[in-house]
Parts: sequence; C-alpha cells; structure tokens
Amino acid sequence: MKGEESLHILVESEGDNFPLMEMGTCVPETYGPWDCVLVADLQTQQREDQVQRQRQFLRKLESKGFHFKMMKDQKKVFFGIRADSRIFELYHTLLMEPDDPGPQAKGPGSTHIPVTTRIRIVNFVVNSKMKADDTFEKLVKDGVFETMFPLHKGGQGEKYLKEQWAQWGKMFQKQPTDAIRDYFGEKVALYFTWLGWYTCMLVPAALVGLIVFLSGFALFEASLISKEICNASDIFMCPLGDNSHRYQRLSEMCTFAKLTHLFDNDGTVVFAILMALWATVFLEFWKRQRACAVLHWDLYGWDEDQEEMALELINYPDYELQQHQHSYLRSTIILVLSLFMICFMIGMAHVLVVYRVLAVALFSRLLEQQVTTIVVVTGALVHYLTIVIMTKVNKSVALKLCDFEKPRTFSERESKFTVKFFTLQFFAHFSSLIYIAFILGRINGHPGKSTRLAGLWKLEECHLSGCMMDLFVQMATIMVLKQTLSNCMEYLVPWLAHKYHSMRGPRSGDPELQEWQRNYYMNPVTTFSLFDEFMEMMIQYGFTTIFVAAFPLAPLLALFSNLVEIRLDAIKMVRLQRRLVPRKAKDIGTWLQVLETIGVLAVIANGMVIAFTSEFIPRMVYKYHYGPCQKNTNNTVDCLQGYVNHSLSVFYTKDFQDHVRMEGQENVTLCRYRDYRNAHDYNFSEKFWYILAVRLAFVILFEHVALCIKLIAAWFVPDVPQSVKNTVLEEKYKILRKKMRYISNSTDV
Repeated sequence: MKGEESLHILVESEGDNFPLMEMGTCVPETYGPWDCVLVADLQTQQREDQVQRQRQFLRKLESKGFHFKMMKDQKKVFFGIRADSRIFELYHTLLMEPDDPGPQAKGPGSTHIPVTTRIRIVNFVVNSKMKADDTFEKLVKDGVFETMFPLHKGGQGEKYLKEQWAQWGKMFQKQPTDAIRDYFGEKVALYFTWLGWYTCMLVPAALVGLIVFLSGFALFEASLISKEICNASDIFMCPLGDNSHRYQRLSEMCTFAKLTHLFDNDGTVVFAILMALWATVFLEFWKRQRACAVLHWDLYGWDEDQEEMALELINYPDYELQQHQHSYLRSTIILVLSLFMICFMIGMAHVLVVYRVLAVALFSRLLEQQVTTIVVVTGALVHYLTIVIMTKVNKSVALKLCDFEKPRTFSERESKFTVKFFTLQFFAHFSSLIYIAFILGRINGHPGKSTRLAGLWKLEECHLSGCMMDLFVQMATIMVLKQTLSNCMEYLVPWLAHKYHSMRGPRSGDPELQEWQRNYYMNPVTTFSLFDEFMEMMIQYGFTTIFVAAFPLAPLLALFSNLVEIRLDAIKMVRLQRRLVPRKAKDIGTWLQVLETIGVLAVIANGMVIAFTSEFIPRMVYKYHYGPCQKNTNNTVDCLQGYVNHSLSVFYTKDFQDHVRMEGQENVTLCRYRDYRNAHDYNFSEKFWYILAVRLAFVILFEHVALCIKLIAAWFVPDVPQSVKNTVLEEKYKILRKKMRYISNSTDV
C-alpha cells in the first residue's frame, strides 16, 4: 500500500526481557487495536543517528512485550504500539484488580483488560527510563520523536459521549459519569462528578445571594441614609485628588449611594454566615458523593502507592523501592523561595496601587467628574492582565521548586506542585482585592495633610460612596472578565486550532492511517490539562466564597459559568483534544485540602469585610449608641436619622495650602470627608476608637460563630454514608468467612 511500510525489528536476547516471555503460557498477539501512537517528523528518516535511536528505543519496548507498525504520510512517520496481553496478566496478578477476577480464575490469556488500564500501563512503560539518560521525554527534546498519544478510536464509548455528553444541548442533563470513567479513567470522572456536584450546590447559594441583592432594590428609594445623601445639597465634600479644585456637593453622590445599598445592607451579614455554612455542607456532602462513586467503581480499597510500585515492577523487574525522604535544608530553601515569591505577588499588588495613583493624576486633568469610576474600572482591567501574566510565571516557579524538592513518585510531585502553585495563584488573584478591602483609603491621612507616594502623588481614596463600591466593582469586573473571556478563549482557541490543522494536514487513503492522522491533528494535551481545569475551578470557588459579602451575585455568576464549563470541557476532551491518558484515583487528592482552606479563609475574609469595609458596624454603633433611639424611645423615630452627618468629619478650608485655587472658595468655609476625626486638630476622635473596638469584637465573634457552625455541620453530616460502610463491612465479612471455610476444610483433610 502506498505510503505504508512495515517495521521489522530484530530482537536480541537481553537480560531485561519482559519476565513472562519465558513462561510460554501465552501466544504473542499479532492482531488487535493499537493502544498508542508515536509520531516523528519525516525528516528524521534522513538522519542515520535519529533512525538508529528510534530503532533502539523500539527494540527496548519490543523486548518488554510490545508490537509495532510503522506508517508514513507526506510529513510524518507514525508508529502504532500495542502491548501483549501478558503484560496486563502480570498487572492483575500483582494487584488482584477489583474490577476483574485474576488470570488464574479465568484461564491464561483470557483476562479482560479495560481500555483505560491498557493505555495507562502502556503510557507508563513508554515514558519510563529505559537506561541511563534515555527516556522518551529526552528523545522528544532531541527531535527523535515528536509526541505520543492514545487514540480516540471512534468506538461505541466515544460515540456515546459525543451524543449524550459533549453537546451544548445536553447542558441541563445529568452527566454519564460511568461512561466518562470507562473512557477517560477515574481521575477525569471524579473531576466531572465534583464539578457537577459543585454546580448543583451553587443553586441554593445563588438564589439566596440574588434575594439579598434584590432586597436592596426593594429598599432602593426607602433607605433613610440614601435619602439623607440625596438631600444633602448644603454639604460640600473635600476634593479627593491633587488636580481636583472643586468642592463636590454630597447630593451628587445620590445614585452611587443607592447602588451601594444594594450590596451593603443588613442582609449581607446573614448571607456571609450562610455561605460559611454552605461551604461546609458542600464539602461534607461531596465526601459522601465521592464515597458512593468510589464504591460503585470498586476502588474503595485501592492503594495508589501499590499501583505505582506494580507499574514499576512491570516495567523493570529489578526495580528497587524508593523510600520517603525529607531534607530540612531543601525544605528551608523552598520555604524561603516561596516566601520571596509571595512577597513578589504582594509587590505586584503595589504595582496596581501605583497605577491607580498615577491614573488619578492623569485622568483628573481630563475627566475630573468621573475620575474615580474610571480608575476603579481600569484598575480592575490591569489586575486581570496581571493575573494572566503571573499565572505563567507562577507555574514555572512551582515546577522548579517541585523539581528541587525531588518527590518520590508522580502523585507526590503532583500534590506538592498543587500546594505551591495554588499558594502563588491565590496571592496573584486576591492580593489587590485584599488591598482594596482593607487598606485603600485607610492610610491616606486627611485633607491638608495627605500621605503621598514618593512624596509626590497623593494616594488614592475610596469612592465617596464608600470602599464597598470599589470592592464590588473590582469583584464584578474580574469575575465577568475571567469567566466570559476565559471560557471564550478556552473554547475558540482549541476549536480554531483544530480546524486549521485539520485543513492543512495531508489525508491518507488508508483507513487506519487516516484515523491516526485525525487524532494527531487534534489539540495536544499535557499532564497539566486536567490540573488546569481543577485550578480554574478552585480560583472561581475562592471568588465565590472569600469576598461574597461584598459581591452577593458571585454564586449566581459561578453557576452560569459552570453550566457552560461542564459542556465546554466535555467538547474539548471528546471532540477537540487528543485523548487524555487515563489515571486511576479514588478522590480529588490535595484539592480537597485546598477547598477546606478556602472555606476557612472565607470566614475570616467575610468577617473582616463586614467589619472594616462595609458600613454595617458604624451604622449599628450609631443606631444603638449615638443615634436618636439611644435617648428617645419613640418608635416613630428612625434610629439612623442623622447618620450621614455623624459619619463625616469636618475640615476647615482655610487650612488648605492652596485654598485660593479652589472653585467657589469664597462661599465654602468647611468641607466634609469620610472619617472619624476631631475638627480642631484632625486627630482620630473618640468615636473612631470606639467603632474600631466594636469592629474587632465583631470579627472575633463572627469568626467564632461561623467556625462553630462549620464544625457542627461537619460533625452532623458523616463523610461516608452508612450504606457504603455497611457494604464494605459485608465484603470484609465474606472474605473472612471464605478463609474460615478454607481453614476448616484443610483441617478436616
């Protein structure tokens, strides 16, 4: 056949041949589906050294029980690889796979091997070290081979997933997790099981958040504070920036005051506590879901270390066990480098601060009226671009730190990488939000004596309607941009790349080679493909919970995003990407600890947002300590009457150094600003210290109450359902009964 050759490799007698080759119990397989395909550039066939290295590598694989077939097109050379069944019989013998009887029970050569198991073992053997400094990874770097991938074979499993799962029209249908497991392996199936459960649990959180937000609309015109601001035409606010020479009337903030009340109201506190409870219930019920799924897949007693040791022994019978090691020196160096990177992330947040300060100075000359709004929105855009850039930097740094730490196994390496990468990503995503929530506008001094950057530029102030507006805009911008743009890019880039490669690639008339070409022109996958999906969801989960007090619509946006994300990932994996190498797993690994950490951070952050960023505590203090209700028991009086005047400090305009440059200065003798300071010396007043004490007390009380609720919920909902425990108990009992009968029969004989 044109464009096709058979590759004949002479097998020398070597000492490291596959151990079962000498048993004589199985006839080597000649026909069957190909497990994986190796690809090399056609030009490698013109270089004798690369051809020799290809043959040497394939000869090593054949000595371990592999069969090959070579085919060519105009650009590439394809090597189909199929493993002999005796490799998988040894695998079953070593592990006594729970999903099938051992080979002794079914007879030689009759063991059924799941496709995912075949691909996993073949991938492990191909990527393992054959001899010193000779791995498939090194051969790829040297240009001997280009890539290796398992095949989408167009069978019933792929067809079923395309029709019942990887379609936009199936967005609201239940996912076929068993079919996903049979095709992609347990790790991918657990990811989609977790993502589906997370999406379902977002429904009640999104509804409550929407109710809290809409309750602000119900009081849009009824809020006394908003009314006081809208009617305060006789109160002049002090200029915010150096380039602002105008006293702004407080009544001009009427619209922003009403908008702020949408998410800064009394319902925010209740919602934040409910979200702390929701995060705990979500995790506890996920643990139950996981236990049921793992039991259904017969993986409840599966051991990952045993699996990896078995694969090592299959590949190399003389494999020596690598023991756990720990070096305090390495740990110290990694800790120092990690802290340096964290400080760098915090420094990147200060870059945003510098941008906002300089932007205020620039835009104040052009658009004085809208300068604060413009700076907030553009600051959020700059933050988003910073996140995109630092994600690539953080991944590279985390990989280098993992390589330096020298983990024992791939699973251990993945776990350590997860912790390091997530830590860096957390600071990259949330450092600027932390600055806006807890630092912005609090270290600026007061009018007439402002803190300045490098002694030149005045630090940025919060919006006149409060810092909650800044935090809300920042959260909304980042979540909308990250979810819409990321999802669009996540789908469009692979789709366009797949179309481009499919149109440019040559087409063979041979059906088998055509199938290999179809898989090759799909988008490549890496060991990070599924990891990146998990990381994306963890960051989204952080946005959904950590600052939810400032943005109650976060669960609703996350719900809409996840409905799209599930089908988007499904379409990518089945239609646009090469087949992922299946991996076995019985949980989501380190990601569970990440979720639990986020849950604790969410309690702390939301408590501090309510105490220090929102106006909840000052309103409550005024209502019960300074307001009219403190002295007047008349129920007809609104307890917040006069709050706006109470929350604004007085500054005498004569104390401005450039008072004569102010517009309308002859009519304004004093202006107001948001703070609690004395009018005579501009030092913090007694009200400031009293409110600060209440804020700190509230944070302590809120965190203890929320954490107690989390602990009670975790105790109340068992991690493993009783039905699962009973099933496992019954299996153990049956095994012991069989052993007892065997012992009794042996004794009788």
